[in-house]
Amino acid sequence: MDTKKKILDVALTLFSEKGYGNVYVGQIAEGVGIKAPSLYKHYKSKKDIFEAILEEMRRRYDKQAAHLNMTGNDVQTDSALYQNISEDELVKIGIGLFSFFIHDEYECKFRKMLTIEQFSNKELAELFSQQYFNEPLKYQAGLLRLLISGGYMKNEDADVMALQFFAPIYLLMTVCDREPNREAEALQSLEKHIRQFSRMYKEG
Repeated sequence: MDTKKKILDVALTLFSEKGYGNVYVGQIAEGVGIKAPSLYKHYKSKKDIFEAILEEMRRRYDKQAAHLNMTGNDVQTDSALYQNISEDELVKIGIGLFSFFIHDEYECKFRKMLTIEQFSNKELAELFSQQYFNEPLKYQAGLLRLLISGGYMKNEDADVMALQFFAPIYLLMTVCDREPNREAEALQSLEKHIRQFSRMYKEG
């Protein structure tokens, strides 16, 4: 593993254990096995490290989305995938994304860090809302609107539908964060949820 990548891994581990605000560059450098001046050759500051972690998370998510033949952020492009998708295919995508979020090391540790920081750091609290509420609902509501306008789903309130779809998924994810041994149970519930949602709203 190269030094830049090791710095990110060590920093994120420390952030997830102590919280972002309680970790200093010297601690990160020590965890990597280098001196702080050597760390600054790779990243200018702790904030620079944080931004690099965000970029790595985006890269990992984009890779997983591409594996599922979607972008995961462009509703215009992704709407074509969902127009005539089967229930089984929808479940496969849902489980694929869910499994990524509960198993990817960066996603899990980043979520843990935000959970720790949300009540003491306003900026990270806003990021938490952005990552796990605002952006998912915006994407899903936009996708649903396109599917409704195309006649593929029933003409209901897309914002409410997005909330109905995403809220149980996020709840199951937080359960797995706290109790990893409940993953099998969560996956069963997730599949039932996706199938029921599809049957409720799919047109025809």
